[in-house]
Amino acid sequence: MPTRPTLHAIEPDICFIDNVKKLNASYRTTKTQSLDWRKNQLLALKRMLEDNQEALLEALKADLGKCETEAMVAEQGFLLSDIDHTLKHLDKWVKPRKVSTPMVAWPGKSFQQPESLGTVLIIGAWNYPLQLLLAPYIAALAAGNCAVLKPSELSAQTSALVAKLIPQYMDVSCVEVIEGGKEEATALLACKWDHIFYTGGEVVGKIVMSAAARYLTPVTLELGGKSPCFVDKNTNLKVTARRIVWGKWMNAGQTCVAPDYIIVEKGFEQPLIDAIRKELKKQYGKSALASPDYGNIINKRHLSRLRSYLDNVNVVYGGEFDEERPAMVPTLVLEPGLDSAIMQEEIFGPILPIVTVPSLDDGIAFVNNGAKPLALYAFSDSDEVLDRIISATSSGSVCTNDTMLFMTNPELPFGGVGNSGMGSYHGRAGFDTFSHLKTVMKRSFALDVPFRYAPFSKFKLSLLKKFL
Repeated sequence: MPTRPTLHAIEPDICFIDNVKKLNASYRTTKTQSLDWRKNQLLALKRMLEDNQEALLEALKADLGKCETEAMVAEQGFLLSDIDHTLKHLDKWVKPRKVSTPMVAWPGKSFQQPESLGTVLIIGAWNYPLQLLLAPYIAALAAGNCAVLKPSELSAQTSALVAKLIPQYMDVSCVEVIEGGKEEATALLACKWDHIFYTGGEVVGKIVMSAAARYLTPVTLELGGKSPCFVDKNTNLKVTARRIVWGKWMNAGQTCVAPDYIIVEKGFEQPLIDAIRKELKKQYGKSALASPDYGNIINKRHLSRLRSYLDNVNVVYGGEFDEERPAMVPTLVLEPGLDSAIMQEEIFGPILPIVTVPSLDDGIAFVNNGAKPLALYAFSDSDEVLDRIISATSSGSVCTNDTMLFMTNPELPFGGVGNSGMGSYHGRAGFDTFSHLKTVMKRSFALDVPFRYAPFSKFKLSLLKKFL
């Protein structure tokens, strides 16, 4: 996703070391290791979301113009489902994970024991200010950690409401919300953490990783990139257009896994454009700016950034904007220059470029020449085409014949690869991200065979070779 203002590289003027010390002290009481405590905290978070549903929806509307349905599906409902899934499986996740034991270590048993990391920092993002802050927190809670939550300052209404509500429902000795901008973020990154989870852009992701290196702190980076969308000429065009419109223009295109551009074989671009135009009018009416279901751009600075992408390109649909709101209608661009800003930077807005290629292999080569994307989409009636795209490309996730729906499956880990991020979460993957899987071998004093001890002989060596 687009970068935030660059954080300071110098030591900040403010300090949160005492906040971290307080959480560390609480963690050392071992209260978070209790399975009952974890479950009760998850239930408390669920009550917070349910009790304050209207206020949260209003905050999301104020920050991003999100309609109630979209906010429920992608923010509040997503989190409630995540909590329920976690509560359902937590008993199993916390159990030791048995593995086999080699003969040389018999009698004995081997396993991995999940243990919490300690005190973690979670830095959320503005585009889904509730989901992208609290979904990692659900995983951190389930794993038994204390946490500092840093919401994005750009989604100010949601940030303020979360900061108000968390102390009313959660154990404040184990969690704290710290609001603010780059000064506060810089100060937080100067502290020592047991894990840092960051969602945002690549530039700040590098700063987060650099700050973490100071203490050898592990990081999870959920970044973004230019997620391609292949459309094969042999596809159900009506359904393809409908699903592209749904995935691309949810949240006015401000989604890290939204299709960033379309790749289509030369000659099929016009039928695709016509189908998308028709579907846009069906979902958002003649003017999306008048639709109650269409959202805003986060601020005027980002609207200005998006408008600059339309300089010297062929806009075949849309392009209108409302600077005061701020908002931009769904916009289609045909054959932009491959070295243009719109094709070099993650768009993160309601503009969808369409790139034509001579063949599928040319499209695959085009994707592989760029950075590895967070998500990749492919539409085709041919399993052979879909399998070819899946096997020949690299991305964080792949979804065929739909967009973004893979995010609804908690059994699928979500995360990037290369420039699009590192680490993953959702479901058990999130629990594991915020856990250390400690390896344990338990042995008895029985059968203490002498051949592994000195002095050695050729006979002992032959036995060791056999058993090892």
